[in-house]
Amino acid sequence: MIKILTVIGARPQIIKAAALSRAIKTTFPDQITEIILHTGQHYDENMSKVFFDELGIPQPDYNLKVGSTSHAKQTARMMEGIENALLNEKPDFVILYGDTNSTLAGALAASKIHIPVAHVEAGLRSFNKTMPEEINRICCDHVSTLLFTPTATGLKNLLKEGFCPDAKPPYSNDNPAIFHCGDVMYDNSLHFSELARQKSEVFTDYQIRKENFALCTIHRDNNTDQPERLSAIFSALNQIALKNDIQIVLPLHPRTAKLLKQNLATDLYLSVVRNPRFLILPPVSFLDMIALERETRLIFTDSGGVQKESYFFSKPCIIFRPETEWKEIVENGTAIVANADEQKIIDAFDSLIHSDNLSFPPIFGNGKAAEFICNQLIKNA
Repeated sequence: MIKILTVIGARPQIIKAAALSRAIKTTFPDQITEIILHTGQHYDENMSKVFFDELGIPQPDYNLKVGSTSHAKQTARMMEGIENALLNEKPDFVILYGDTNSTLAGALAASKIHIPVAHVEAGLRSFNKTMPEEINRICCDHVSTLLFTPTATGLKNLLKEGFCPDAKPPYSNDNPAIFHCGDVMYDNSLHFSELARQKSEVFTDYQIRKENFALCTIHRDNNTDQPERLSAIFSALNQIALKNDIQIVLPLHPRTAKLLKQNLATDLYLSVVRNPRFLILPPVSFLDMIALERETRLIFTDSGGVQKESYFFSKPCIIFRPETEWKEIVENGTAIVANADEQKIIDAFDSLIHSDNLSFPPIFGNGKAAEFICNQLIKNA
């Protein structure tokens, strides 16, 4: 029996962890014990606890309740709490997901007391180090012992950075192993898709027209905190909604909801909130989000996870960022990087919504990434 300590802190990590927890419960209950530590990076009830309940994830054994503060303070408080838990639990591996401050804190705390790190979603690169996430993912990869990358591009990135594809055990952070294993979120999308269809009531609750809406999510601070960028995005969305008579459904991150009125010009803000084709919602549950993704005509987002999910559900995607870690979906022609450029967003919509030759070949694995990861943890403990 091996022991792992899973560090989560943000909504996407809670969802990703569900895949591994489910694999442990169904396939490896006699081989893996999982301890869950929640840093409290996302502390809003709608952004955290409901996901544990809805996805059937065990409640955290530790909750640091760090909350929102500066990057340095948040990371330092997390490191202190994570280190205490690691010294108490003495796990065989620390499991880290993605690229948040919780990921960085877990990587630094574990590696400095010589506890092996397993990084899920290793190898992703935007090649933009002004993004905190890029710093976090690079640092985590380079102190990890086992690196699990979801895509072929991720594997190539690790090889370019000097990781050896032929490393032999015993593995360490000086002799790490890299694996192309597929995406745990694809595992989750397959598992929860039918459940979402059966249980989600988001369409009736908010009177959303399944046959004619576009889904939009915005949360990154370089969009929400910069009036010029936020205004360009919402001006484009406003024009698209009016010109195409399409409903724009926006489950708004709490930060975005707070900053919308503050950072949009008054006339634009009034135009948005008075436009009957805009439907601004509070954050929705994971099952509701999957239900919306399944039925939408197109997705606008600055979220890395939602970009992938657009592909899982064969939906075109417009990306509100200057680059993406998920280059495969852009190269496939089913997603367009429009940044916060008003005309590019409008042109991307016109191009994708009228295309009749979009295809979505399988590039994110076979839906069994979590089982692969568990087997490697057992094998290399």
